[in-house]
Amino acid sequence: MAPGLIDPIADRTVDVQAETITAKDKLQSTYKEAFAQGAKTTNYEAELKGSGKHPPAKYPHYLPYWEDVKYPALEPFEAVQPGKDADPSFPNLLANAEVKDVTANIGAEVSGMQLSKLNKAGKDELALFVAQKKVVAFRNQDFADLPIQEALDFAEYYGPSHIHQASGAPKGFPRVHLVHRSADDTTANDFFQERTNSITWHTDVSFEMQPPGTTFLYLLDGPAAGGDTLFGNMAVAYQRLSPAFQQRLHGLKAVHSGHEQAASALARKSIVRREPVSNVHPIVRTHPVTGEKALYVNPQFTRRIVGFKKEESDMLLQFLYNHIALCADLQARMKWEAKTVIVWDNRVTAHTAILDWQDGSRRHLARLTPQAERPYETPFEG
Repeated sequence: MAPGLIDPIADRTVDVQAETITAKDKLQSTYKEAFAQGAKTTNYEAELKGSGKHPPAKYPHYLPYWEDVKYPALEPFEAVQPGKDADPSFPNLLANAEVKDVTANIGAEVSGMQLSKLNKAGKDELALFVAQKKVVAFRNQDFADLPIQEALDFAEYYGPSHIHQASGAPKGFPRVHLVHRSADDTTANDFFQERTNSITWHTDVSFEMQPPGTTFLYLLDGPAAGGDTLFGNMAVAYQRLSPAFQQRLHGLKAVHSGHEQAASALARKSIVRREPVSNVHPIVRTHPVTGEKALYVNPQFTRRIVGFKKEESDMLLQFLYNHIALCADLQARMKWEAKTVIVWDNRVTAHTAILDWQDGSRRHLARLTPQAERPYETPFEG
């Protein structure tokens, strides 16, 4: 007798789970968000009034809102280069300041001066100093206490402010990008159900035609420990490669895409302020002031090397991503404390936030993101 047929499984729970996992993997395979937030994950009552464990937000006028206002595509502009006019001895920036290097090849901490009080020459020197150090933590600053428009005016000396396509912003100030996790937020637990780490190496919005240069991030509120930001020196990352490998990278261009970030925002029922874009940039870019060459790829936004087949592109990009991630000897872990402003040059660095605190503390920062020139490369020098 022929064996009896097995009835199809009536319970489709496993299949539904598989569909959910497949949908997540399709989105997350190219874009990883450890700090994805929206109106639904922002506990405004706890932020404004406090909770049983945590006080109210110190800067409630900086709380994020996602106003569904559509903006036109960004227009090209002629970028300014303040660092070109700077005195390399930094008499206006560092005359009374104390400077301490964080590592031998990236990062510094500065105290004893006030960014908001810099004159024009001091602002020019700031651009050059940050381009040389790559990332600088300025301690005991008054940025968070300035009127928001005044902080924006300071940053826009370096270029027009970028309006993020999906992030929260203070009411009335869409040009301020907020990094925010509410007090008592537990979404980190959900994230680590799917991921083993929160590392997302990237250069900010590299998919734009004219991505940012000198960039400002200042702490409004944060955990007592944890939530550091890790920076990597992409100029040294380029220098570490053999001359033959450097030469092979020259002339190559890669596609950088903002479509996945926009899709992720829509998937969590959030907003997208303008049509997402993709742009092509050189894999090795040249800094317009220092002349340094730096790698300009990142796993968050770089998708494909132009002219390469997919497998070829994947192999080369993955090597570069591993190179960036594994070179702890060209990285600096910048620690946050009250009244800190961290300034970095997005043209010669990559960075990642670190999601490592477990006590439900609020983490709240504001980023000012002046755009710079379109990335370009200069001939290989050997």
